[in-house]
Amino acid sequence: MDVVSSAGELARFLPLSDIAELLSISTKQAYELVDTGELPAIRVGSAGHWRVERRVLEAYIEARYEESRRHALWVQSDFANVTALSFP
Repeated sequence: MDVVSSAGELARFLPLSDIAELLSISTKQAYELVDTGELPAIRVGSAGHWRVERRVLEAYIEARYEESRRHALWVQSDFANVTALSFP
């Protein structure tokens, strides 16, 4: 994985193989995230390889943390035990 520049920072655009490694998922799963639109990416170069901008990846990770936090709060709430609401 060559995602670190000479200045010690992540490169601006990352290939899906690096995304997969950073997220500890398979490359196939990274492609699925892009295919579904869950992780925005662009095609670059003559071969049209997918690239994800570093800030987009960071936003994606933050969104997953927020989703996880909200889910945990829901599970802890009194409403989590409501099986169904019925309306007349």
